[in-house]
Amino acid sequence: GITDFYNELKMAAPTVVTSRNEYSESTLYDPLSLSADWLKQEVSTGTSIFAVAYEGGVVIGADSRTTSGPYIVNRVTDKLTKLTDHIFCCRSGSAADTQAIADVAAYRLSLDSVQQEEEPTVYAAAHIFKEMCYQYRDDLSAGIIVAGWDKKNGGQVYAIPIGGMLVKQKFAIGGSGSTYIYGYVDHNYHDNMTKEECIKFTRDGLALAMARDGSSGGVIRLAVITGEGVERILFQGDDVPRFFEG
Repeated sequence: GITDFYNELKMAAPTVVTSRNEYSESTLYDPLSLSADWLKQEVSTGTSIFAVAYEGGVVIGADSRTTSGPYIVNRVTDKLTKLTDHIFCCRSGSAADTQAIADVAAYRLSLDSVQQEEEPTVYAAAHIFKEMCYQYRDDLSAGIIVAGWDKKNGGQVYAIPIGGMLVKQKFAIGGSGSTYIYGYVDHNYHDNMTKEECIKFTRDGLALAMARDGSSGGVIRLAVITGEGVERILFQGDDVPRFFEG
């Protein structure tokens, strides 16, 4: 890996002259000390994530920018992670932490479905995330939204913010970009929204967050989850709404 590469460089590096007449005591040139800042920073999903429930299911969405400090390391990340055929999660925080948690949750849900001989509920999936995020709250940086559809309760949205709290909500937003759109969601959300209204609500909210938040950007990925399956929608380029940017 890159660490081994730097270690080899250090072993082969010459001593550094500290004065005209003498050398320092085995002072070696450290290439890592002069490397780009982003090599030392944790990779973060930066993020704006969004989910809203309606009578027939849920609509979830996210931007696609992954950052390492001020640098963009991936501009087309898929932050909508499949857990079962009808349950997804949206990830924000440390990319490594959230990917690991989602992998464990998907594995446990697959075992549950075999043992119970039916698909797990959305609440069961959210509870798995809550357990891990709370138990390892001092070590993880993970804000999760779990959303999906099950036969018992239809479309549901659960928020698991950093720290491991579990809250069922009619809609949920998260990530660094969410701080810019609380006014938008409070003003525009209403009960009994249709599927088309939920798609527009989610798309416009993410577009507003991406316009203001430097850690959010790229394309908008949506997923509509119902009892019939999952419909993926992509907004890119001119399809992403533009608002006042003065």
